[in-house]
Amino acid sequence: MRGRAAGFWLWQRFMTAAGARMGRGSAASGSRSSAIGYLRFNGEGPNGLIDRKAPGVAPKLNDAQRRALAEIVEQGPIPAIHRVVRWRLKDLVQWIWEEFRTSLDETTVGRELKAMGFAKMTARPRHHAQNEGAIEDFKKTSLPSWQRSTSASRTVSR
Repeated sequence: MRGRAAGFWLWQRFMTAAGARMGRGSAASGSRSSAIGYLRFNGEGPNGLIDRKAPGVAPKLNDAQRRALAEIVEQGPIPAIHRVVRWRLKDLVQWIWEEFRTSLDETTVGRELKAMGFAKMTARPRHHAQNEGAIEDFKKTSLPSWQRSTSASRTVSR
């Protein structure tokens, strides 16, 4: 059950159990089995539904694994061992799988690294046949100093 159907089902269960606890409702809605089922679903009773944060999904990496990931990123890869010269998210996903046997998505690893304070660094792309001397020839040069235009050309009629 998802979405509105689940919400309606929970509301109906809550109202049935609340009616049973207060001694109201018909025999069907106030049966002991529905109240017990509700209390089994939520051990805190009706007050447990108010202002409580949902626990969410448990993280796949624990604190020790996060520290190991931070260490490996700070040290950088060893080409002979890791078979890469710089860490990419794809490489870190593979390292996490080999080290901890935990499957993570590249987006998740990027989010974890960002939460630990790492920033994604990328080098400026360069063409493989780029000539350093030719770059200087194509740069624009500006006039050595700007001159103010004459006042005759700037008169505005009002």
